[in-house]
Amino acid sequence: MTLTVPTWLTLARIALIPVLVAVYYLDYRWSNLAATVVFVAASVTDWLDGWIARRYRLFSRFGAFLDPVADKLMVSTALVITVQHHHTVWMALWASVIIGREIAVSALREWMAELGQRAKVAVALVGKVKTIVQMVALGFLLYRAPVLGIPVFLIGEWLLAAAAMLTLWSGFEYLRAAWPTLLADEPRTGDEKNP
Repeated sequence: MTLTVPTWLTLARIALIPVLVAVYYLDYRWSNLAATVVFVAASVTDWLDGWIARRYRLFSRFGAFLDPVADKLMVSTALVITVQHHHTVWMALWASVIIGREIAVSALREWMAELGQRAKVAVALVGKVKTIVQMVALGFLLYRAPVLGIPVFLIGEWLLAAAAMLTLWSGFEYLRAAWPTLLADEPRTGDEKNP
């Protein structure tokens, strides 16, 4: 298996996860800035690997599998350390909604792929908007310190709430697209017992 440039970028994004955790918990004044820089760098590689893959047609099955995994790992890690540091009911709720939706949609996509209907649950525009809002929110929450009197953390909280709402909306869209398949009767074999 030959690793393409986009796949190397995806692997770099995964490698940045322990770096994010380490710098976030450093006991220095600049640790919040360092954590934000690491997270932003990871977010840029997410955009860059997709752009390079499309521009130069550097697609691979391994890369297609790894890219969404890397995204979910980075976002989940950022959410977990943010909730641990700012453990409020609302923060835990928004994080649970986002992580729960990611698990549910991943399972739904895998199941639809097994049925050969993966295209029905392709990424929609609302999912892309959700990703942008979520990344900006997490960047603000990781930085957390006010800038020129601007309450960065508070803005991050509101953006995370908006991301959670968009997460529910996009999750509903995925479910709506898959709903006819979910309701379809499976063919029964002769030895299957009635439930």
